[in-house]
Amino acid sequence: MNDPGRVPRFPSLRMSWCDLLFAHWRMDPEALRALLPRTDPPWELDLWNGEAWIGIVPFRMTNVGLTGMPGLPGARAFPELNVRTYVIGGGRPGVWFFSLDAASWLAVRGARIGFHLPYFDARMHCELRGNGVRYQSHRTHRGGGTAVLEVDYRPIGDVFRSQPGSLEHWLTERYRLFAADSRGCLYRGEIEHQPWPLQPAAAEFATCNMTGELGLALPAESPHLLFARQLDVRAARLVPA
Repeated sequence: MNDPGRVPRFPSLRMSWCDLLFAHWRMDPEALRALLPRTDPPWELDLWNGEAWIGIVPFRMTNVGLTGMPGLPGARAFPELNVRTYVIGGGRPGVWFFSLDAASWLAVRGARIGFHLPYFDARMHCELRGNGVRYQSHRTHRGGGTAVLEVDYRPIGDVFRSQPGSLEHWLTERYRLFAADSRGCLYRGEIEHQPWPLQPAAAEFATCNMTGELGLALPAESPHLLFARQLDVRAARLVPA
């Protein structure tokens, strides 16, 4: 599915996102806004009815490779975990990643160099248990600080497609990521996929300090939870925003 008003730049990187949990918490907009770097062109925090959200998203990457080519050795399949919020850059909505942990040395280096994304090495384990997932991640990246997630999650309802105008659609149907280089230059990367096959979800967090290095404490309220079994994705190279 394409975002209106844009032209995808493909051929591209292909991948599948599997056994994914969207866990989102409402946050103070000023707290998130203070963590966004100054960029050229500037951007703004994207809000839902005046509210800012932060997401913690564990999943498995599979079938990773260039479109039309075999998978990438050492980076074909691995667990990944991102911490994200939502921004508007150059008038376009998209995702800003505070961090991305991955259990692939090659993927971490490639994404840091080629996509200006804050990837970190992590020791990760993702185990399917019935229709649910036990997920563990411990950041090991030198200088990356402490970041640990231990969670069990599972779908608890039927598959549905989010409706435009709903919070579920606003949180998940994002077809663009933003990144900034060391000089503060802003880039965007377009992605392409079908609408998310979402399910209501339940989760039990044993440990979740993925936002500690940001100086953020997650609210005590229960997060908004969604599950997706699998989604095939294509991602274009970065271009100036």
